[in-house]
Amino acid sequence: MHILRSFLRASSRAFDAFEEWWEGATARRLIAMVLVGGFVASLLVIEANRLGWFPASLTGSLSTNHFKAIDIAFTLFLVVELVGLVVGLATSVADTAGKQFEVFSLILIRRSFKELVKFEEEPIQWSFEAGREAVQFLVVDATAALLIFLTLGLFYQLQRHEPITETEGEAYYFVAQKKLVANGLLLVLFGLGIYAVVQPLMGEEPIPFFNTFYTILIFSDVLVVLISLRYSATYHVVFRNSGFAAATVMIRLALSGPRYLGAALGVGAALFNLGVAAAYSYVAPAAQSSTERNVERKRLHADRSAVPHATEEAPPTTDPPPPPA
Repeated sequence: MHILRSFLRASSRAFDAFEEWWEGATARRLIAMVLVGGFVASLLVIEANRLGWFPASLTGSLSTNHFKAIDIAFTLFLVVELVGLVVGLATSVADTAGKQFEVFSLILIRRSFKELVKFEEEPIQWSFEAGREAVQFLVVDATAALLIFLTLGLFYQLQRHEPITETEGEAYYFVAQKKLVANGLLLVLFGLGIYAVVQPLMGEEPIPFFNTFYTILIFSDVLVVLISLRYSATYHVVFRNSGFAAATVMIRLALSGPRYLGAALGVGAALFNLGVAAAYSYVAPAAQSSTERNVERKRLHADRSAVPHATEEAPPTTDPPPPPA
């Protein structure tokens, strides 16, 4: 037990150090430089490839479409958002559920921009015979992202941040365990990022990066639900956390499904997430009141049990009569 606690403390210190750096001004400047630099560098490489400045061995693996630079920039930005999602896991399960939909909505926006890559010629021209499907996909994904964005506003308004632990010690170790999970996710995210970059360079088919990571998020959400049972097995808390995990499953299915059905399922998942939050806001006070009434009932029953029954012999309340003469 002592070794486990020492390990949790070390993990928490590592997470806290990374979180402090990540949320600081230095990290923000670095992220901005990487995003802007990546976007500009992509445009320059694409233009150089269009002009034939690269050898034939590289020409086939590099794009000649300027819109591909938007896809690269959005991919880098989404990786940054995923890091923020993982960092937020240690603070609030509900906020993490909302953050997952934030990232998902941005993935839909990215998919909308990716449709522009299908238009090779500039200026863009399309008709019912050519390019219609790309425009339809663009509109569907962008509209779904907007609906999820609106739903998130209501979701955050309905949040009830109530501690499930009873003591400061329990709260510390519960957060420490979530930080341990977050550290594991950060390592997985870093490894996936390297693998996604190296794979195309080796001539292999790139992995579906975001689909894979959301699959891992499903397991981490379930793990957090199981960890929370150590501190609270209250039905409405378990249902809320499990419901948020189910919403993550829906997001994963939406990412891998047909474009129209996937977008519809994504909006449905956001509405389900909102429904879980609304139901929790309604049920939690009622459940708390019911618990308090049960506690009061038990206390009254215990008090009554301590009072002597009417059939029991009670001590005399007056002096005994004098003996006969």
